[in-house]
Amino acid sequence: MALASTWSVALLGVDGVPVEIEADISGGVPGVHLIGLPDASLRESKDRVRAAVRNSGEPWPQRQVSIALSPAALPKTGSGYDVALACCVLAAARSVPPTLLAGTVLLGELALDGRLRSVRGVLPALLAARRKGLCRAVVPLTALREAALVDDVEVLGAATLSEVLGWLRGETELAAEPPPVSTSRTASPLDLADVLGQPDARWALEVAAAGGHHLLLTGSPGTGKTMLAQRLTGLLPPLSSVDSVEVTAVHSVAGALTSDEPLIAEPPFVAPHHTTSVAALVGGGTGLARPGAVSKAHRGVLFLDEACEFGPQRLDALRTALEEGEVRHARRDGIVRYPARFQLVLATNPCPCAPAKDIDCICSAPARRQYFGRLSGPLLDRVDLRVRMRPILAMHLNAEDRPESSAVVRARVSQARQRAVHRWSAHGWQTNADVPGPMLRREYRLPSQVTDVLNCALTTGSVTARGADRCIRVAWTLADLAELDRPGVDQVATALSFRDRRAA
Repeated sequence: MALASTWSVALLGVDGVPVEIEADISGGVPGVHLIGLPDASLRESKDRVRAAVRNSGEPWPQRQVSIALSPAALPKTGSGYDVALACCVLAAARSVPPTLLAGTVLLGELALDGRLRSVRGVLPALLAARRKGLCRAVVPLTALREAALVDDVEVLGAATLSEVLGWLRGETELAAEPPPVSTSRTASPLDLADVLGQPDARWALEVAAAGGHHLLLTGSPGTGKTMLAQRLTGLLPPLSSVDSVEVTAVHSVAGALTSDEPLIAEPPFVAPHHTTSVAALVGGGTGLARPGAVSKAHRGVLFLDEACEFGPQRLDALRTALEEGEVRHARRDGIVRYPARFQLVLATNPCPCAPAKDIDCICSAPARRQYFGRLSGPLLDRVDLRVRMRPILAMHLNAEDRPESSAVVRARVSQARQRAVHRWSAHGWQTNADVPGPMLRREYRLPSQVTDVLNCALTTGSVTARGADRCIRVAWTLADLAELDRPGVDQVATALSFRDRRAA
């Protein structure tokens, strides 16, 4: 019986589903029939695979070839099945032994001359294969470092289809795992000491870094809003091993990894232009949705410069991601989920004319309200810290006024985060911003005399119930920075002052 099988992986977002590929060669009119919901690029693989096999010096079966991809009801997309299809057909034709194919995952696109090209999503694909119990994989040589990040899977790399076929015949050895990728932290060239003045904004940035809070910076051009935002990731701790793999998987699906640095060990910084589309911001596309900027910023910082220029539609699309830490897209070929737990930093001018000083503003009051009103109330309600930037009055500072460097601030942030991790570790939360409101009001409830200021704010309508919860989270962060066991009246009042709309 001319039948053989092997494995590949179908990706649904960052979740993979192992796909069994079976090839059957029978009598009839020569041709290739793909069964199992292939998309256009996968249907075109018939021509790519046939040409690659012939140009590798192998005979293509001159009979009817039927190839089934199971589960049959699962849509299959992309060109990553090419290598598996070629090897499976040749094994069914008995040109190569089928022995090694049974427990091996094959990933890669084939060039017409037989070269193996890398594809998106190698890391999440192998993570799915490992969960299935498959313990060996062959990937393009350029993706070997990325594939080697998956433990408990024997990863082999090949540059051409001929090398893979030689390995199946026992004639050659494929490249083994490369040396582990270094995850040592490199010093960022962006230092907080470069920012002149702005003590309130610097303090807010430190609080945001310590607690994982969202931040709004409002001020005239040239006051340092972008400089501060760009330096936030330099204050954050390196990613944990679990978070690093999760972030790398998203970037792998997006095709944003390089072969030299396949592992993302530092919090990412993503800053889309204000003309970006909703799909580019939160993810989208036809067939199966691709990850957007919010997912690429997972466990890092999403910076929206000139936030009011984004427009309400794009800004309000962030609300679900901010609340749930993930985005879900329903498209023709299925529903995909992408993680999106990021810190949002918004920077905006106070009005359209954006003068150096407020006294020089030529905008009318309705124009100012309309401009800033592009940041909707529900979106601002999810922003914990709001700061008004001060005009820069001098380009040089005295030696005694030299601002603190990122290293000094990062040390305080690290200590505050360690206190938070120790407090919330039993629940699995990493930062104060992750803690649900009910937990803060029950097991970690603050005394009534501490929260009286919040009750007054709720009574006057200056803060919502969601805003009150966020104030308590910020208060816990302020307590961690002050090395206090619990927040007091001062911390709660300070947290509430950060939400004063007049400060924005």
